[in-house]
Amino acid sequence: MKDLSAFDVKGRRVLVRADLNVPLDGDVITDDGRIRASVPTIRELTDKGARVVVCAHLGRPKGEPNPKYSLAPVARRLGELLGADVAFATDVVGESARSVVEGLGEGQVALLENLRFERGEESKDDAERAAFAERLAAFADLYVGDGFGAVHRKHASVYDVPKLLPHAAGRLVLAEVEVLRKLTEEPARPYVVVLGGAKVSDKLGVIGNLLTKVDRLLIGGGMAYTFLAAQGREVGKSLLQEDQLDTVRGFLDEAAKRGVELVLPVDVLAAVDFAEDAEYEVVDATAIPADRQGLDIGPRTRELFAEKLADARTVFWNGPMGVFEFEAFSGGTRAVAEALVASEAFTVVGGGDSAAAVRRLGLPEDGFSHISTGGGASLEYLEGKTLPGLVALEAGE
Repeated sequence: MKDLSAFDVKGRRVLVRADLNVPLDGDVITDDGRIRASVPTIRELTDKGARVVVCAHLGRPKGEPNPKYSLAPVARRLGELLGADVAFATDVVGESARSVVEGLGEGQVALLENLRFERGEESKDDAERAAFAERLAAFADLYVGDGFGAVHRKHASVYDVPKLLPHAAGRLVLAEVEVLRKLTEEPARPYVVVLGGAKVSDKLGVIGNLLTKVDRLLIGGGMAYTFLAAQGREVGKSLLQEDQLDTVRGFLDEAAKRGVELVLPVDVLAAVDFAEDAEYEVVDATAIPADRQGLDIGPRTRELFAEKLADARTVFWNGPMGVFEFEAFSGGTRAVAEALVASEAFTVVGGGDSAAAVRRLGLPEDGFSHISTGGGASLEYLEGKTLPGLVALEAGE
C-alpha cells in the first residue's frame, strides 16, 4: 500500500475516510479514542497544505438522515483536537457538502455528515454503491483510507471510492496492519490470546483460526459459560448459546489435539440478576447455582489468568471478562488489563469494548504496545479473511 509520502498534496483536495464511530450520550462523546486516532493523518495532510475532506459513519441510521446519529458533535471535538475550526457539512453529497468543500483553503479541514445517511454507502447493489461513490469521489483529487474500523466492510467509501481516485493508506491503517502482521507472521512465543465478550458466535472463525497459531487461549466473559456448559458444567442463568455447544466441544477437542492450552474460569461472580447493584457471591465455576448468572470472572481466575500471561511474549486481547460497565463486575477486566500493562510482552488490545474498558478503567494507554481502533476488522484479519478496504488500497500498486 502507498502511504502519504507518495503524493504531493499541497493545494489538492484529499478525501480521508476516517473511523469516527464514537459512543454518544445525547450529543456528548463518552469516548473520543477513535477521533484522537484519526488526528495524525489529518494533521500531516493539513501541514502539507492539503484541503482535507473527512468522511465517516456513526451508528446504524439505516440509509436515511437521523439527528441522533449526526456527526456534528464529532466535528466540534475534531476541531478541538486539531486546534483549528472544522467546517461541517449538514449533508453528505448535497448542496451543503459542495459549498463546504469548495470553500476550503489550503490546510483547512471539513467533515461531511454521516455517510450512512445515504443508502448507497452500505448498499449490496454494486451499481447503487458505485453511483454514490462517484458523487463522493467528485469532491476530491486524492483518497486516503484511514478508517481501519471499517476496512472489513464492502462499503462505497471504503471499497468503491479508491477505484476512482489515486489512493494511499493513512498512518492509522498502516500502523494497524503492521501490528496485525506481527500477530500472524511468526509472533514471539509464548503467544497468548485472551478472548471475552458476550457471544461465542461472534468469534467462531477467529477461534478456529487461532487454535492453529497460539500456545495458550484464555476464555472469559459471557462466552465462557458456553465453554463450561460444553464440558457438562452447570451454568445457572448465565449467558448460554446452546446452539453452539457442539462447535465449542469441537474447539475443546482441537485444542487438546494441537497441544494448545485452553484456560477457562475456575470461579465466577454469580449474581441474582443483571444489575449494577445485584447481590452476588463468588462460586466455583463448576457449580454455578441454578438461580444465578455469572457476571465476571472470580478472584482465583484473575490470579490464574495473570499467571498464564506472565511468561507471554505476544498477547492479543479482545473482549471484556465481565460486565465491566458495572463497577462491581469490572474487576476481572481490570485484572487482565493490569496483567498486560505489567507484562514485557508485545501486547495488543483488540478494539471495541476492550479499548473502551481500558479508558473507562483509567488505565494508561501507553501501557500497551497497541490499542486497535477496529475490533471487528482486527478479528476478521486474524481469522484470515480478505478485508475489502485493504484490497482496495492495495489495488493499482
